[in-house]
Amino acid sequence: MGHTIAEKIIAAHCGRDDVRPGEFVDVDLDLVMANDVTAPLAIREFRKLGVDRVWDRDKVVLVGSHFVPAKDIASAQNMKDMREFAREQEITHFFEPGKGGIEHALLPQEGIVAPGEIVLGADSHTNTYGAIQSLASGFGSTDCAIAMATGKTWLKVPPSIKAVFTGKRKAWVTGKDFILRLIGEIGVEGANYQAIEFHGEALRDLTIYERFTMANMTTEAQAKCGLFFVDEKTLEFVGPRVKRAFSSYEPDPDAAYARVVEIDVSGMEPQVAAPFLPSNVSDIADKAGIEIDQVFIGSCTNGWLPDIRTAAQIMRGRQVHPRVRAVVIPATQQIYVEALKEGLIEVFAEAGAAVAAGTCGPCLGGSLGVLAPGERAVSTSNRNFPGRMGHRSAEVYLTNPAMAATAAILGRIPSVEDAEALLHESVTA
Repeated sequence: MGHTIAEKIIAAHCGRDDVRPGEFVDVDLDLVMANDVTAPLAIREFRKLGVDRVWDRDKVVLVGSHFVPAKDIASAQNMKDMREFAREQEITHFFEPGKGGIEHALLPQEGIVAPGEIVLGADSHTNTYGAIQSLASGFGSTDCAIAMATGKTWLKVPPSIKAVFTGKRKAWVTGKDFILRLIGEIGVEGANYQAIEFHGEALRDLTIYERFTMANMTTEAQAKCGLFFVDEKTLEFVGPRVKRAFSSYEPDPDAAYARVVEIDVSGMEPQVAAPFLPSNVSDIADKAGIEIDQVFIGSCTNGWLPDIRTAAQIMRGRQVHPRVRAVVIPATQQIYVEALKEGLIEVFAEAGAAVAAGTCGPCLGGSLGVLAPGERAVSTSNRNFPGRMGHRSAEVYLTNPAMAATAAILGRIPSVEDAEALLHESVTA
């Protein structure tokens, strides 16, 4: 019997030719990552191990991303702890606010992750790197501490779900809509400790950034990881960034899958996940007209430059609805600078949106856009559980960037026709 992509990557990292789902194995790691929320605990646990140095200072990455710039004394202390550890250990990849950004966009952008690698990240959306076929998964801070010391971790080999996307997508439909539809199909526990392996001709049309979005949100189905094939688009992205040799893998024709899910995107409309589950998915038209208080465009899911461009295209020359607050956050400092050079930041500022650089703040209800009781938000982020972006009674609707930007202008959840009307008016005005 053949092997899936996940099985091949794991086998290559534990010195075996064959691994099977359910086996427990020790694997060599290519990278360990933590952020300002998870690193301080990992550092404290690292100290208890009696180890003086991390296993490889080039393969431990520390990123200030969640409560940055520091919003209070506690978050300032977290950054201080991480900063001092990075200096002590001479960590090569340590990123302060203003020099890095959200780790799940930052690491691919900087060529720190590569295809065929295994990455342990002390953050649940580490799955993002599967877009370039890195078997990347979120772990707890204690596992992170041991990995920083040894360069190894244990895994249970996951079974794989084969997710097949067929057909030709319509205008306004993005990778965000593909993954929302999949989560709607299988549920928020539908891939619990399984790898999602992405297949189908519909994926060829997606940008690498849309694939990052899809891999990112495999977390919302409880997947261990989400893995794409390496193709020309992958190599076009990775080639100028990764300065080391890497491997890529394809599943065997007789690989065994726990489940096959097929989705025809031909008739798909933009999707929306309504409160309080990422799986509570429907066509956005079904929720059109619901009035909102806030829009957030950004996060590790949709803070890439093409996402920012799309939102600016909708908002150019217009004003955020007087009843609505709009927050726009490019995912990294580099993306922010590129958006600045293209005039996109000016578009948002003139529209009345608040703009920040490279922080997770609003996504987890940390800062820069916390919701009050009973408020409603449209967000391009990845979760809408109770209390995710603020008060437990606040409602969050997850959409793609074009629909979110349209919502910011109209003050309500839009339809596709609303977005098309805005663009037509901007062209003809």
